[in-house]
Parts: sequence; structure tokens; C-alpha cells
Amino acid sequence: MKRNYKVFSLLLLLAFASCSFTTKKFSNPDKDKLLIQIITFVLEQGHVDPIALDDTFSEKLFNHYIQAVDPVKRYFYASDIEYFEKYKFLLDEQIKNKEITFFDVVHERLLERIAEGEAMYKDVLSKPFDYSIDESYETDYEKTSFVRYKQQMRERWRQLLKFSTISNYDDLLKQEKLAKEKDPNYVMKTNEEIEKEARESTLRSIDIHYHDNIDDLNREDYFAVYVNSIVEEYDPHTYYLAPKSKEDFDQRMSGKLEGIGARLQKRMDYIKIVELISGGPAWRSKKLDVEDVILKVRQEYEEHPVSIVGMRIGDAIKYIKGPKGTKVILTIKKVDGTIKDVEIVRDVVELVETYAKSSLVEKDGKKFGIINLPAFYVDFKDYKNVNAAKDVKEEIEHLKADGMEGLVLDLRNNGGGSLPTVVEMAGLFIKDGPVVQVRSSGESKEILKDKDKSISWEGPLVILVNEISASASEIMSAAMQDYKRAIIIGGKQTYGKGTVQNVINLNNMLRNNTSGDLGALAVTTQKYYRITGGSVQLEGVKSDVEVPGRFSYIDVGEKDKENPLPWDEIDAAPFTPWKSYYDYDETIKRSKKRMSHNQQLKLIAENAKWVKTKIDESVYSLNYDTYNADNERNEAEAARFDAISDYQTNLTFNSTSYEKSLFTQDTTDLKEKRERWHENLSQDVYVEEALHVLEDLQLTYPTKKVAATNRASEKK
Repeated sequence: MKRNYKVFSLLLLLAFASCSFTTKKFSNPDKDKLLIQIITFVLEQGHVDPIALDDTFSEKLFNHYIQAVDPVKRYFYASDIEYFEKYKFLLDEQIKNKEITFFDVVHERLLERIAEGEAMYKDVLSKPFDYSIDESYETDYEKTSFVRYKQQMRERWRQLLKFSTISNYDDLLKQEKLAKEKDPNYVMKTNEEIEKEARESTLRSIDIHYHDNIDDLNREDYFAVYVNSIVEEYDPHTYYLAPKSKEDFDQRMSGKLEGIGARLQKRMDYIKIVELISGGPAWRSKKLDVEDVILKVRQEYEEHPVSIVGMRIGDAIKYIKGPKGTKVILTIKKVDGTIKDVEIVRDVVELVETYAKSSLVEKDGKKFGIINLPAFYVDFKDYKNVNAAKDVKEEIEHLKADGMEGLVLDLRNNGGGSLPTVVEMAGLFIKDGPVVQVRSSGESKEILKDKDKSISWEGPLVILVNEISASASEIMSAAMQDYKRAIIIGGKQTYGKGTVQNVINLNNMLRNNTSGDLGALAVTTQKYYRITGGSVQLEGVKSDVEVPGRFSYIDVGEKDKENPLPWDEIDAAPFTPWKSYYDYDETIKRSKKRMSHNQQLKLIAENAKWVKTKIDESVYSLNYDTYNADNERNEAEAARFDAISDYQTNLTFNSTSYEKSLFTQDTTDLKEKRERWHENLSQDVYVEEALHVLEDLQLTYPTKKVAATNRASEKK
């Protein structure tokens, strides 16, 4: 199901809200039923596009919840599903009546099957695997069915565990061969000894998962999964935050992330990296990339790693997080299929590292500036001092003081943030006027405007985006494109998220709550539209200059979700395009021509297509010789693309004079962080082209201005 691509990042929210009602409205003493009642009310009253609770909804919820609790189909039998199916078209009525019979029945059976699974995996791992047999394992569980018999279930566990163990076997075998190469006198372990050790490692790993995670789950944890299955039927960005998840959310919003400095997402049975926090341990290591999959985790004091394949994302994070200064060893599967161990020293990641930063670069005697903005952040308790618009404005002033003649605003990988902040930021580049339109269910549209006539930067502007630039990034890019204020360079389209969420603390719905913490609910309450009237929902923002990137062929956008809200449009808002003498059409034409001959981009495109083929592969050999040959072939194929990371632009980036003045009094390694960033910029083909575009805009300025002046003179 496409639902597996759901991103769990909590920093894509654009607004926050709360409501308060009397306890007379919600008087059910049973906490679970009370929670269903409150959430149903909130969704009916607040969701921008509430759905009908009917048989269609009921069937979707049934399938979603079964898939959520047993995605690998290693617990339930076909007979279980057939028994559950008597509820398939009754769930809408159960929700309306605040009944949770379906949940109770599935939950009780799941606990039984989990206990059976524990006995089964121990039995399977007590016997050797034969890696000489020609057999394969299908990892796309949508292509598999629920089994009917116990022997079939055991066979499913056997293949799953063999698939998990073969990588352990490969690692140990290669370690032995390496030890022999280093010391000819070293006595290698036998294949039988290596096979046994590999199985024992898998057993320890799955035992830890069962005893440290599954055994610790209580009814509330399982019920939260059911509630999420309900609310996610509304759209991909409406979700429930159970009390523990709400605590994690509050911790994130407090400004600190302790661990490796990466945001993770669950895809199928795997945990993958979706963002590296700038300045964080993972970012500093240069060993991890977005889209890498984490297979195993080992603490520095442990001899054997724990497999996190199949774990809930919250459970996996428990192993990855840890106190500052401790080490964690991650077994990573790169997007090209290669597998390697990466050691990371944990640290406290201040979210200030995700704030705006700027750099200067001199090219052909001209000075240009670049501002990197990872998110449209804001502190609603201290908006005047902590928000992205204020910081970008300050960076512009620092760049102008050093003689900047053109600006690149880098919104690549920017997942969004605050709606008021993006409206304010757009105003830095236009005199005044509408920036975005928003519409709530049953209400007239609202036009959000820049009312400040001052302009921080009126020179040439280029905005860099990619396929995961989302939400507020799309509002900013769309507004600048519609005003003809900037040239957008990036992939075919941005993410395509045209919705706004409010996070509602459900405890505020009750007075004198005696039921305990109810958690929170993120609800999609609005859709936003370009000032031209069209939505970016699903379609995203189309780049003026389309360039290939690592995400060009990967399903990462809103359109690839299970149940996204549809695209629509409303009336345009009255606005006046930016009046300048820059020839945007000619500049875009030149850039497209340049890009079509760029060998680095051709190599990036080839790599993106190849990575897509690897992602689509779902069948893996359980014959070791074939498995090893496949890995060696992947590594050889991946070597073709090493030149991508070796690219150099011959451009030198430097901090602004203002920032340099901070280096002498800095105690947070600011200078080192900026040097790392500048090194990355010097290898960035997209930044290089953005600077070419800024040059071209400047070159077209005098020609077009003279032509306009001549036409005006002729009219006189």
C-alpha cells in the first residue's frame, strides 16, 4: 500500500490550536470510548474535508488496521482474517456508537499470535540454515497472502529469519577472511561455526525486540495504533499523538534533539533516514544520507547488534537515541544496495542548527549570496525574536553589507513550517500584496497578504527546490514564481502538500478530566492556494528550470500517498506582477540549454534511474553465493557513480564579515560547521547553476531596460 510512504516527521506543521468544551458533551467514563468520541467530534467539526462514516470508510479502516498491526503477515492466519471480516462493514457504526468491539477482538487474537510467534522463531533459529539451497524471499508483503496452516506459518518465519540472518553470515564470513589476510597464521572458523554464530546473533536481536519492546506495550499503545488507523483515513497528514508520542513532540518543540541528529520514517518493514539535521552528529560524519535504511543498531558496549527490521519506529528510535558522548554503530543499507557499518558519536542537537545561514561567493568579479533555510521555523511564544523570516532578513542585510549582487534562496529538503512566517518572508522580496490564499471547510477564502511596503532585497533572486520541498516552501516558491520575482530551479515538481494542520491538545476538550492524558490530534483544517487560484496539492510547484536529482524517479510526493486530498482551485486574488527589467524568459532559455549539456547532471540522472530499479527490487536470494554475487554486482555498479561526489565547481564560499566576527567568541564550533557547509557548496552543481542564472539575469537587465526606454521615447 502507498500508505507505507507516510512520513512521520512532526515538523511539517503550519499552525497550532486548541479548543475547550464542557464535560457534559463528553461524559463517557471509559477512556478508550471517550477518546473515540472526542476524536470523532473534532474530525467532524474541524477537518477541511470531513468524510462520510459509511461502509466504504469501514472497509478501508478494516484493511488499514490489519495491515498496521501485522504488515509482514507473520502473526495472523487466513482464518483469523475471515473471522475478523464479520466486522468489515460495521466499523462505521461502531465508531458512531463509541463501540470498540473490533479492536478488542483483534487485540486479543494478536496477543495470542505474538506468543505463538515467539515460540516459532525460537524453534526456527534452533536449527541451521542451508545457504546452498536456491530459494528467494519476497519483501513486498502486498504480494503475499495470509497463510492457512501452522507449517506454512513456520515456513514464513523461516524465510524471514533466514533473510535477516544471511547478512550476519556474510559479515562474519568476510571478517574471518579479512583476519586471515592480515595474519596467515590465523585459524578461520568453519562455515558451520559462522552459521551458528550468525543465527545466535539474530536470536539475540529478536529476543531483545520482543522483551524490550513488545512485552512493554500495553493496551493504550495498541489502541493508539487503532485510533491512528481511523484518523489517517481522512488524509495523510491527520494523525493521533498518543500521550508518549505527545511527550516526544513537546521535546522536539522545546528546541533540542538528543541522539544522532536524523529524522526517521517507517517504510514497509524498514526504518529510513528522511532528514539529517545540519550540524548534527550524523551530518558531521559524512557517512549517512537521506534515503539510507537502518538495518541494525549496536551500542558501543555490546558485542552484537539488534536488528530493527520490523520494529515500530518508536521502538527503533529507543535504540538509536542515547546520551551525549556515547557511541552507536548503525548497519546501513545505502540506496544503491550496499551495506556498511557506520559509527556515530551521539550529541545534543540544538535546533538552532536548523536556522537560516548565509554564505558569500565571488564569481567572475561579482559577489553573490546564498541563504540556506532548512525549515520555516517559529517560536509562537517568542515570535518577534525566533522566526525564519526575521533571520532571513538579517542574513540579507549581512550579505548586502558585503556587496551582494544576486541572491540564491535554498529551500531544498525544506519540509515547511509556519504559515505566518512564510507570508512575512515573501514580503521581504515584494512591495506588498497577496502571498497565499487559504480556505476552511464551509467558510469563505482568506487572502493572506504582505502589508509591509518595505523590501529587503529587490535584486536578482533564484530559489532552489527539490521533490521534498514541501508546504511552506511551496507557498514561498509559488508566490515568487507567480509574481515573476524569482526563477525556480529544481526537479519536475515540489512535494505537493497543499494543506494546513492544527495540533489540538485533546485534554483541553474536557474540564476536570479524570480519565488521564488523552494525547493530541493533528488535524488538516485548511487547504491553501496560489494567488493565481490553483492549489499545489498533488501537483506541487513546477520548476522554471527542471534538473534531475536523486529523488527524480522515487515516489516521495503527496501524490504517492494512500489517500491524499484532491487538487482543486479557487478564484485568483488580485495582484500585480513584479516590475523589473530582467529578461526571465531569455535567462531560463539559457539555463535549460546549459543544463542539457551538463555531464554531472547526466550522471546524476543515470544514478537516479538506477537507484529506482534497486528500490523496486523486492525479491532477494537466500542462496549465499547468489546473495554475495548480487551484492558485489551492486557495489560494482554503484562505483560508476563515485564521480558524483568528486565533482568540484572551482568556487570558493566564505562567511559574511558579520559571521566572521562571531568566530573569535564562539564556543559551539561555528567556524568548523561553516567550513563543512562551504565545502559542500563548492561541490554542488545546482548552486553552481543558480549562480550562472544570477549572472544571466544581470546581463539581461541593461538590454531590456534600454529597449523599454527606447519604446517609451518612440511613444512620445
